Amino acid sequence: MKGIILAGGNGTRLYPVTRVINKQLLPVYDKPMIYYPLSILMLAGIREILVISSEKFLPCYEELFGDGSNLGLEISYAIQKEPNGLAESFIIGRNFVGSDNVALILGDNIFFGQGLSGQLQNSSKNHQGGKIFAYWVSDPRPYGVITLNDAQEIVNIEEKPENPESNWVVTGLYFYDNRVLEVANDLEKSARGELEITDVNKFYLSQGQLDVKLLGRGYTWLDTGTHESLLEASQFVQTIESRQGFKVACLEEVALRMNYISLEHFSKISEQMRESSYKNYLKSIVSNID
Repeated sequence: MKGIILAGGNGTRLYPVTRVINKQLLPVYDKPMIYYPLSILMLAGIREILVISSEKFLPCYEELFGDGSNLGLEISYAIQKEPNGLAESFIIGRNFVGSDNVALILGDNIFFGQGLSGQLQNSSKNHQGGKIFAYWVSDPRPYGVITLNDAQEIVNIEEKPENPESNWVVTGLYFYDNRVLEVANDLEKSARGELEITDVNKFYLSQGQLDVKLLGRGYTWLDTGTHESLLEASQFVQTIESRQGFKVACLEEVALRMNYISLEHFSKISEQMRESSYKNYLKSIVSNID
């Protein structure tokens, strides 16, 4: 399976900050925002990843990650000329995906929870259909809302409803089989002028092949699209890291734990890094393993 991170958009809800920087490059506590979704794909066992962003900011990601080899990954890059909807990712990334299945994650989404890695790896295994992750929120109106039957199966998805039928909303993490390339290619733009990911999910639902994983109380999902939610995310990460002593979405550590890179290479990375608390954390990992 291959992975796509969509790091485009205009970030208008975060103006004026996003007049000069791409939203997914903003810090969430001690790391760029894009570290968090990239870590999720890595934990899912996905090592071939496409980063999609605007022509203006794509060079920033190329400088940040290079070809990904430092993390044991293969990272490619593609331009999204205009923010034409999430489903456009599969049109832009068609050649990248090829004949493989694909996972899409939004560049401003943060996931955290015990056992999440196992859930992700199970979802990334070859399968037919699509799989989405849902989260209970107090106000579901700004999101895609799902309705479940008594067997906890999806029976309906509605985009940004005025009167939601439930509090379960679709998060920005999606796993699909290769058919998604054709599904996205055949979509028509919505009234908002976008290629909607909800329409992709409705296709799989109509085929009886859309599974959902409900992220309950043991999980946290944060959408960092507003000033308030960005601050909330930073405070959450800071609390976890200061209380538990490990970093959330430390890419080098994830690469080491997933055996994408050797301890020797990890140690070399830590030595080459500029002096910072982040470097000290990496060096502490080396010391503890030694």
